[in-house]
Amino acid sequence: MFLVPLALTIYAFIDCLNTSEEETKHLPKIAWVFIILLFWIVGPVVWLIAGKTRRSAAGASGPGSWQRNRRQQWVAPDDNPDFLKSLKDDRKPDAEAEEERGRRDGTNPDDKAPPAS
Repeated sequence: MFLVPLALTIYAFIDCLNTSEEETKHLPKIAWVFIILLFWIVGPVVWLIAGKTRRSAAGASGPGSWQRNRRQQWVAPDDNPDFLKSLKDDRKPDAEAEEERGRRDGTNPDDKAPPAS
């Protein structure tokens, strides 16, 4: 009789801590933690029923699909094509300016031999 409510409280507490702030409903996350811990049997039941946004089984098949969706939203800078394009665009004016300076000086930056003096 003592272990089932204790296990339920521990499960709800850990579930609440692992839930993001955006997925909690009705109250802030810290309020849910206090409800779970202070109202020993009722708190965990209320959290499991009304405290968290639940996804339907048809929409997501488990943690693997959540991780796949999460990976598609965030991309490292070296894999992000928009970021790489912005770097290329930032370098382009510098390269054009150097080439223009070379034309004025009579040298070409692609030349291997130093200019004759």
